[in-house]
Amino acid sequence: MGLGRYVVEAVLLEGRSPTEIAGSHGISRSWIYELVRRFREGGYEALEPRSRRPHSCSHQVSADVQAAILGLRQELIAAGHDAGARTIAHHLQPLVEQVPSTATIWRILCRQGQITPQPRKRPKSSLHRFQAALPNELWQLDITYWQLTGGRHAEILNLIDDHSRLLLASDAFFTVKAADVVETFHLAGQSHGFPAALLSDNGAVFAGRPRRGKVLLESELQRLGIACKHSLPNHPQTCGKVERLHQTLKRFLDKQAPARSLAHLQLQLDAFRTYYNQVRPHRATGGQTPLAAFNARLKARPALAPPPVHFRVRRDRVDAEGRVTLRYLSRLRHIAVGKAYKRQRVTLLVADDDVRVVDKDGFLIRQLTLDPARNYQPLGTQNVHHVLRQASGMS
Repeated sequence: MGLGRYVVEAVLLEGRSPTEIAGSHGISRSWIYELVRRFREGGYEALEPRSRRPHSCSHQVSADVQAAILGLRQELIAAGHDAGARTIAHHLQPLVEQVPSTATIWRILCRQGQITPQPRKRPKSSLHRFQAALPNELWQLDITYWQLTGGRHAEILNLIDDHSRLLLASDAFFTVKAADVVETFHLAGQSHGFPAALLSDNGAVFAGRPRRGKVLLESELQRLGIACKHSLPNHPQTCGKVERLHQTLKRFLDKQAPARSLAHLQLQLDAFRTYYNQVRPHRATGGQTPLAAFNARLKARPALAPPPVHFRVRRDRVDAEGRVTLRYLSRLRHIAVGKAYKRQRVTLLVADDDVRVVDKDGFLIRQLTLDPARNYQPLGTQNVHHVLRQASGMS
């Protein structure tokens, strides 16, 4: 006989007082009165222990919200975007009044077979990773590859801010040249401010070989007062943030129509950059978008503030007389570089009246300050390429 039945029969059949029963069995009188009330309303069945499960669950996710979660996941996957619980929660905000927690979304995805639970891993918070304290404290630069329709390969130059993960540039080339790197870097600097330091690997367009001295990017960083850093050989994790970006980018490109041309690929890169910077939340920035994280704090600056200049790039072919042309102050100027370079493709980097002419490998041929009084800028003694070759012991 259960306690509830014993108490009811003691009160109703034996006539014992609730006070006596409460004292002898260590229960409250209010509980005795509750048992008697239940018996009178429902008989002995009403005395059985009741479920402690609440009648309603305030945090239970409705069928409509669950459907929205599953639908968003499929949409994100189809578009080539991240489709984890955090990203889904971010995209749910304008769709539902109360967004479930990340853990709840993850459990719903698991129940629906959308996620296969993985063995517990070392938490990312336990890893000691470097992250710049301010935007523009450090940028990371790297090249990745993509195949166009027809089998031709393209190179993609990606530039990100270490602190905010803002994708500063994502530009497509058939082959990235030294001048392309400098032009991309300058355009990013003019839009977002120049960084205090730039980190890259030891690729040929980023780092000079010991016998040939600095490449164009290194000399440009030195001119701007920006620290130039290179990862150690065989240590790609040093540039891990931009390497991780490559994976996210390629997952997106995999879901797009095959790029028919370099221009088509650039349109896809522009669309990715907009989504990545302005829509996609990033775990490393506390769930902010990279653009929001970049704008949230004051910016670091180079040790020497670069002077404000109008920077442009011109590509030309040296003529038979060893000259290239450049329009300056509304007049066409002819700049001598030497007949040794005739018919060669060169690049002119122009910062106001300061001009540097570099060869196809990005090494300096000539540097000069334009004389506005002369249309022809003679060679004089400024054939820098020969000076550099002699200084480095090259014939």
